[in-house]
Amino acid sequence: MPRNIWLMAISLSVIIVLLSNAAYYFLTKKTLEDALNHEMRAVAKQIEFSVEQSRLGAEKFQEQIGRELRVVSIAAQYALDPDVEKVTNDQLKELSAKLGVEHITLMKRTKDNIILYKSSDVNELGKGTKTWDPWYVAFNQLFDQHEVKIDWLGQTLPNFWSGPFEVASTDPNSIYKWGYYYDGTTNYIIDPYVNYTTLADYEKLTGINELIGKSIESSDSLLEATVFNPMTFGKGSFDTINEAGEVQGHLLQKDIFYGTYRYKGDKDVDYVKKAFNTGKSVSAKEKIDGKHVLKMFIPVSTGSGVNLVDENGTPIHGYVLSLVSDYQVIQDRLDSQFLNIGIVIFLVTGISLLIAAFAMRYFRQTREKVVVVTQQTYVDEINSMFQSIRAQRHDFLNHVQTIHSLAELNKSRELVAYTKELTGEIRLMNDIINIGNPAIAALIRSKISQAESYRIAFTCSFSGLNRLEMGIKTLDVNRMLGNLIDNAFDEVMKYPEECRMVELTGQQVDGFIEFRITNTCSNAREVTEKPLFDAGFSTKDDAHQGLGLFTVKSITEQYKGTVQIHAEVEDRITFFIRIPH
Repeated sequence: MPRNIWLMAISLSVIIVLLSNAAYYFLTKKTLEDALNHEMRAVAKQIEFSVEQSRLGAEKFQEQIGRELRVVSIAAQYALDPDVEKVTNDQLKELSAKLGVEHITLMKRTKDNIILYKSSDVNELGKGTKTWDPWYVAFNQLFDQHEVKIDWLGQTLPNFWSGPFEVASTDPNSIYKWGYYYDGTTNYIIDPYVNYTTLADYEKLTGINELIGKSIESSDSLLEATVFNPMTFGKGSFDTINEAGEVQGHLLQKDIFYGTYRYKGDKDVDYVKKAFNTGKSVSAKEKIDGKHVLKMFIPVSTGSGVNLVDENGTPIHGYVLSLVSDYQVIQDRLDSQFLNIGIVIFLVTGISLLIAAFAMRYFRQTREKVVVVTQQTYVDEINSMFQSIRAQRHDFLNHVQTIHSLAELNKSRELVAYTKELTGEIRLMNDIINIGNPAIAALIRSKISQAESYRIAFTCSFSGLNRLEMGIKTLDVNRMLGNLIDNAFDEVMKYPEECRMVELTGQQVDGFIEFRITNTCSNAREVTEKPLFDAGFSTKDDAHQGLGLFTVKSITEQYKGTVQIHAEVEDRITFFIRIPH
């Protein structure tokens, strides 16, 4: 049976270890994922800050370019004839070179169009602007000397309007920023413009793409960072065909502002849209080109005034930053940790098995010692009882001779006293024998001898214990009675000899075995309120371990019995045990 218990304990330990490892695996995985998310968010914040600084700086830079284009326009107005017919293209070439702009174009209003009438750029000459919605609306508002108000990004100053950098309709391979000035003193709009090189140099100086590249290089897991236009991403190209039949792209509606987009997923469009619409980050694990990656789509709100538009040119106030990290990094870390854990578990398991083996051996040896000691005690007490019986028989002749002598001498008082003492001893021995259980009888005989040496008035009475072997074990009964008697003896030894009283009764009645032990106790009612049956609790000095009454209660409960404490009589305490039998 003990071996089965140990096997069950070891099996339970193995199950607990396996469950603990599984819990540790998922907890560690969750921790590593959180750490990776935290790392990605930190990188995202850094990129987001740089993007915002660059974009806000670019906006201010474009505003400054717009003001300079207005100054150039006013200078050109003073240098040119107010009648467009009297201005030549060569004059415009010379003037644009002096004023430091790419080109200058003069726009003439006709009955149903606004024409690029004169220009230092031959590609501009004769081109109409009627299809340039909503720029054509802005041109008409300028000719009408109204403040330009259109649903489009741009800069409005007195008699002036400038749009953002955009692909030129007259030259799809070039990107320019135009300024348009008209104050009514000329019959044309003055349109100076500069190429994208100035802004490109600024963006290179701010180094957003360079920052993204360095962030990827310095991270163990970051693979890619992308800044998406959430309103145009996934909607295809927004190229148009100009009047010359050439394909014209649009800078403002491009779907990717910064970074690269190599790790493409089928649901990226949905993720970008969801992140932008909900304002919450979206994470997804995917396998792309054989690589397990973790994608995070982070919405960024930019407020107003930033050059972002949807497919219709309507300003939007935000974008989505996407980060792609190598999820294999987490798996590698898990594998590394679990290799170390596996080694530790192997060692701990081996040590545990050795400890279990030594514990089983120690338990077996201890149990054998207990059995030997118990058997030896049992034999000694039985021998002691039999020795007392033999001693009585041996002394019988001496007792008879003494009685005869006292009778001849007419010592009647002494004779009565002597026979009373002799019959009491014989009655006590017969009572012990009549208990019906040799082991219990031996224990009681031993305790009587102990009580005599301690000057304790110990009385006992038993009936019906001869069938004890049919139920409760005799060894357990002796453990209970021994602890109760010892506990009573320890208590009464605190008092003078005349107050040392212990009474023990035992009987079998109505299917129950009952034991009652009563002893002197000056503070009985107070004692009954204490946790006497708790392991380790003792009202005695520190030398006692407080296990006696705990053992009594444990054995009683083992046999579905009850143990009670009473203090019905003053200065007397009673322990009552009742066990089904």
